[in-house]
Amino acid sequence: MPRTPSTPAAPTAVPSPDSITRLVHGFYADVRADPLLGPVFEKALHGHWDAHLQRLVDFWSTVALGTRSFKGDVFGKHMVLEGVTPAHFAAWVRLWQQHTSALFTPEAALQLQLAAHGIARNLFRGYFGEAPPFETAPDDGGHGHLRG
Repeated sequence: MPRTPSTPAAPTAVPSPDSITRLVHGFYADVRADPLLGPVFEKALHGHWDAHLQRLVDFWSTVALGTRSFKGDVFGKHMVLEGVTPAHFAAWVRLWQQHTSALFTPEAALQLQLAAHGIARNLFRGYFGEAPPFETAPDDGGHGHLRG
């Protein structure tokens, strides 16, 4: 069972290098523990988690902070993974939503969720040739969420 993300005393309104690092490490700890997601990631990374976590911090720092610290082929690397199903995408989006909501204000969390949703949507189309069943939910008072 995934652990509950730790909640800071006050959610972060603006992502920072420290908050992105906390997000990535906490999120991927739950991904690794997830009975559906964990085996796919473990098979792909073959014990190279430390190096991959740094690449993930670089990736999300590039996305959220504009650091341009990540260079790589996200789409190509993911397309070679075997055994990925639509359920993997829904689980990944759900966990991302939980972690971003725990660490950031609703507005900051939503921006990170929308970015992740776009990435997941593109990868989903690459795997399955169609739009994913998860989508951005209607606005709920400025605090939209993703459903999977």
